[in-house]
Amino acid sequence: MSASYTFRGSWTVAAPSALVHEVLVDLEHYPDWWPQVVAVASLGPDDARVLCRSALPYTLDLVLHAVRRDPDLLEVAVSGDLDGKVSWRLTEQRTGTRLDFEQEVAVGGLLSAASYVVRPLLTWNHDRMMAGCVAGLRRRHN
Repeated sequence: MSASYTFRGSWTVAAPSALVHEVLVDLEHYPDWWPQVVAVASLGPDDARVLCRSALPYTLDLVLHAVRRDPDLLEVAVSGDLDGKVSWRLTEQRTGTRLDFEQEVAVGGLLSAASYVVRPLLTWNHDRMMAGCVAGLRRRHN
């Protein structure tokens, strides 16, 4: 039994796309600027274990595998507490970089069972996670 989620968002960061790209591919330094990423361990050149905790008292344990690191498109396969994919599309604009985010994941086990009851709460928690990401990226580039 699993529950599926799709998240999308678009934000602008006042920095050139090359600088934003550099920060997004440097997973080991996510805890420096993204408050909800509590730990990252490198598992090799394309893989990392990431622990995330947003507003709810639950820490997600994820393994990320880099699929694409193009200048305008980053794609990551996700496994662990979530299974699926995450992508960032970076578009250079006059005022900086537009980031288009998409995440398609499924949750299994206890988290899946809970998600049917508390889906709005889990969506809100994800929104807090991404707000921390965008605020951190903006602080990093000011």
